[in-house]
Amino acid sequence: MTGTDAHATQFTQLRPLLFTVAYEILGSATEADDVLQESYLRWAQVDPSTVGNVRSYLAQIVTRQSLNMLRSMSRRREEYVGPWLPEPILIDDADPVDDVVLAESVSTAMLIVLESLTPDERAVFVLREVFAFGYDEIAGIVGKPTATVRQIGHRARSHVQARRQKFAPVDAAQATEVVNRFFAAALSGDVEQLMAVLAPDVVYLADSDGKMTAARRPVRGAKAVARMLLGLLRMSGEDLRLDVGIYSSMPGFAVHFDGKPQGIFVLDVVDGLLQNVYAIRNPEKFAGAGTPRPIAR
Repeated sequence: MTGTDAHATQFTQLRPLLFTVAYEILGSATEADDVLQESYLRWAQVDPSTVGNVRSYLAQIVTRQSLNMLRSMSRRREEYVGPWLPEPILIDDADPVDDVVLAESVSTAMLIVLESLTPDERAVFVLREVFAFGYDEIAGIVGKPTATVRQIGHRARSHVQARRQKFAPVDAAQATEVVNRFFAAALSGDVEQLMAVLAPDVVYLADSDGKMTAARRPVRGAKAVARMLLGLLRMSGEDLRLDVGIYSSMPGFAVHFDGKPQGIFVLDVVDGLLQNVYAIRNPEKFAGAGTPRPIAR
């Protein structure tokens, strides 16, 4: 990369925030990394002394690159096989769990809601509601009049509020407790016992893009999900290993059997019951999820 020490220092200091912006707009850590690389190259061509607000300026570069990437990704998703889920990230243990806004903003549940927004709505919502940029700043970032940005922000906020679920951040001990309770029920082999930890209207979604065996449609209802999960467990054999973690601010675990990683499962718990089970089985999405990611706002 080109650029001076000043470029590198300022970009590095803001990198957790910039990654979080890109990740929330794209729902993909891999694509967010690509955006940051391209954004740094653009930043390296700028004289830092001419920039009054480096945070806002870099957010502008990253947001515009993310929107370009998002529109390109949207075309590719039209050919995606089966459900599409956000790429999970392993949250860095150093990040505080008491910042509920930050934690929820990168959660799988929230990212799925954000998928239903237009690209402009998504960018404005993220910049305003998560990172608290002013409307004037956002207008400069997305290249639209302030009045228009306010309208977009109001529309996006109403849309998200109508669809968001209860959210409470978890720490490592809580994540382990959730996973252990789930697997104690699953290992019993009893459908009724497993159903007892599932919400009646639980939904199982699997993202594989046809690259691994997975349900290509949502599985709904406690009995259907319980039977399917027990079937998956029987298929895994005796060398099953789980690595419990906090993936995208939600309890989850990486699954290994047959001597290789098989995917990441993210558990959405509402009022003590599993409301959604997200199975990320596309190797392109879970291959890099073992590396902790620092996030910030």
